[in-house]
Amino acid sequence: MRQYVIDQLTMVERDNLDSYLKRTLKPGSLPGLFWLMLPDDLLSDAQQGHGECGPFCFVIELEEESLKFELLVRSQSNMHCDCIAYATLAQRDFVLRFADKMLAEELIRA
Repeated sequence: MRQYVIDQLTMVERDNLDSYLKRTLKPGSLPGLFWLMLPDDLLSDAQQGHGECGPFCFVIELEEESLKFELLVRSQSNMHCDCIAYATLAQRDFVLRFADKMLAEELIRA
């Protein structure tokens, strides 16, 4: 799995990130998982052609000492389709900008 990982989080940093993610994102079905929704203007051609598979999103996983951003664009309604794919450059930039903004706002140094 391709992912962007921020590790060596302190307990305080982890708690700050948990609070931020709970305030800003949709929670996943398991503790520590969050959905970062992909804006429609960043959908790939395949994703635009599969509106029934949407909404499309990235999974963010907060663990005890790390934060993982999957670089796979997932469907919330279909697990196996051609529209589920690794992020395009624009989609990857969207995730990294979100991560950078969150880290700056929460004063994370990890």
